[in-house]
Amino acid sequence: MNDPVEFIRNLGRKALAEHEVKAILKHYGIRVPRYEVLEEYRPVDLRYPLAVKVSSPEVLHKTDVGGVILGVKNEEELKVAVEEIRGKFPGAAVLVEEMEKSGVEVIVGVLRDRDFGLAIMFGIGGIFTEVFRDVTFRVLPIDEDDAEDMLTEIKGRKVLEGFRGIKVDREGLKELLLRVSDMAMDLSDFIEQMDLNPVFVREDGAVVVDAKMVLR
Repeated sequence: MNDPVEFIRNLGRKALAEHEVKAILKHYGIRVPRYEVLEEYRPVDLRYPLAVKVSSPEVLHKTDVGGVILGVKNEEELKVAVEEIRGKFPGAAVLVEEMEKSGVEVIVGVLRDRDFGLAIMFGIGGIFTEVFRDVTFRVLPIDEDDAEDMLTEIKGRKVLEGFRGIKVDREGLKELLLRVSDMAMDLSDFIEQMDLNPVFVREDGAVVVDAKMVLR
């Protein structure tokens, strides 16, 4: 994607499909799984196992409606999975991406506050986001000191500090927060909310596994 601002300005709808969000993330140097977008089945140049997802601005909660198939191991299973998603969601794009090795799951979000404008959120992510509600916020833009403070403010900070031998790339995680800040400021006229959840944080960096963006 050459110009995310122009892309969103000309979009004419209130949300982005997941593959569109990930194209914008890649533009800002934010790591996402290798993926291809299909309109119909074809072989892909990706490493198995794969995740197959519906990618539509009208389907933001894909898992709830059966729009995600994980652990696709070969081309035969891929064909079945793509046809299943296309059957459930006619006309929608199908996102096929390499499954990433798991890590510490965090959430990074952007939201618009009525009084303060855009803010960034960081915390423990994955399926436990709503259970633990272990998050912290900063008004955008943020600097490196803000990013470091956000990592130390959450209750689960010990997981990011090597608890029980777990190793994560803290510098890579701070860099992710700074890049999200830069992206949000560039798109500040358009973003209402963005959720990157889960983000897998490992010893070799952070990768955004799932992404949603709602526009003003």
